[in-house]
Amino acid sequence: MDDAVEKRSLLRGRKHARRKAVQALYQWHMNALMGEEPPTDQFVNDFLSYQDMGNADNDYFCELVKGALKHRRRIDSLLADQMIRDTEQVDAVELAILQLATYELIERIDVPFRVAINEAVELAKTYGADQGHKFVNGILDKLAKDLRSVERQAGRAPSHEPK
Repeated sequence: MDDAVEKRSLLRGRKHARRKAVQALYQWHMNALMGEEPPTDQFVNDFLSYQDMGNADNDYFCELVKGALKHRRRIDSLLADQMIRDTEQVDAVELAILQLATYELIERIDVPFRVAINEAVELAKTYGADQGHKFVNGILDKLAKDLRSVERQAGRAPSHEPK
């Protein structure tokens, strides 16, 4: 397989992993609202067992979900600093998208900040409320100014993820 085909496959797998990760985080939030918070590893394994993951990069999916849940308090604190409302008042789908993208901004510096934001906006357009993508974009743009200031100043703005 040549490099271009391999790169497209990687990007497609990550895109699908993000979509499934949003679904998993949403499901986790719904369970938590009902007082059920299974251990993260068990939750992720159960999700993988019962979902058709399609072309998703399962390793990336696991990292995103486990990472977002592990760092949930820090992520929610960072989000709360950018919002005029509490995270508990944010739509659960949009909160899952914000947590996922914030995790990528914090921990996955190999993913350009614009990719993390664009992917989150696309997920919000697909799964969020009518104008939720604007809310998601605004919050993540503010976060990226702080979390990725060096990258922003350097003008690193590729339209795709590196290998």
